[in-house]
Amino acid sequence: MAVLDSMEQRYEERLRRYVTAMRKGKPDRIPIRPFVAEFTAVYAGYTIQEVTHDYEKAFDAVIRCAADFDWDAVVPNMVYVWTGLVQAINLRYYAIPGVDLPADVPFQYLEPPEENAWMRPDEYDALIEDPTGYLYNVWLPRVSRDVVPPGQPNTFRNNMSFVLGAMAMLDYFNALGRQVERLRRETGTVSAISGILKAPFDILADKLRGYKGLCLDLYRQPDKVLKACEALAPHLLHVAKSGADPQKNVPIGLWMHRGCVPFLSPQQFERFYWPTLKWIIESLWAEGYQVLFYAEGEWNPNLKYIAQLPDLSIVYHVDRGDIFEVYKTVGHKFCISGGIPNDLLAFGTPQDVREYCKKVIDGVARDGGYIMDASAIMQNDTKIENVKAMTEFTREYGVY
Repeated sequence: MAVLDSMEQRYEERLRRYVTAMRKGKPDRIPIRPFVAEFTAVYAGYTIQEVTHDYEKAFDAVIRCAADFDWDAVVPNMVYVWTGLVQAINLRYYAIPGVDLPADVPFQYLEPPEENAWMRPDEYDALIEDPTGYLYNVWLPRVSRDVVPPGQPNTFRNNMSFVLGAMAMLDYFNALGRQVERLRRETGTVSAISGILKAPFDILADKLRGYKGLCLDLYRQPDKVLKACEALAPHLLHVAKSGADPQKNVPIGLWMHRGCVPFLSPQQFERFYWPTLKWIIESLWAEGYQVLFYAEGEWNPNLKYIAQLPDLSIVYHVDRGDIFEVYKTVGHKFCISGGIPNDLLAFGTPQDVREYCKKVIDGVARDGGYIMDASAIMQNDTKIENVKAMTEFTREYGVY
């Protein structure tokens, strides 16, 4: 009983520290919230294939890292593709470790061929008119090897794909809830995010038209692209809210992909990417939901648009952008996280890591409103000794 009470006290302290920083306050010390993915497999002694195929091993690896490193918050499982989900409906756009790739290579998204994208260039009207109907009737049969298009003879594999897919999703998401409780009960660690969000434009680029196809559409049928983003936005808002933290403490994860330089120019970002995403974030904040704006890539050229968002509505995560410019431009409005380069954590020395952490803390964290993390998700090339250096230095030096 005393152990449980101690863990709960530790959890409450960490949650308070994490939330205080995200709301631009000054906690007792800088929260440490590393987004560790395949790194957990390396640390726990698993192959990447193991944690990708068996989510229980992935969960155990996260628990071990959270307990040993004593972090404040962590994602319950950052190894995004559980193979059971992918194989249950036989998806075409994932390459899986140990199946399509070597066992120690992280999963890969497969970009569709430009001439044979999952959504054809003349199908915008169908998507705009009925996004759900289009995804079920047109998109799903193309991305799944088992799903039969409407009008074709039914098959046993088609029927089983829906049964197996639904069972796999139910199994995984129920287990994910238990994993959040395990983190709290066994390690006193906070779940870093709750729920998921993607920009409407990224849905088009990642899952429908592919990047090349969408680039052509920006010039050939720009109005269709805009209307498609507008049609998708309410659905994505609903998905974000459905998985959000009921207590509105931890943020909704927003994974930013194709809107940064050089994928889009700032002018294209302003016209195509930003309006619908801005509407979603503002709608969420109006109900008290904060968003973790995980800005993968170089987003500094778009900071003037991001600064339009309401104060505190996002936590701005820095990847390849200049974190000191980010702090200067939007640091008065939003908490900042990240900024410790992944190549430094992979190829540098522990002393290099400590020196860079000091530089970041001195430059952006003196008044609070900062969360320590790598620039991007940490995979299997991240050195264990460098993660230890980042963690230990922040715990010692990042005290207010």
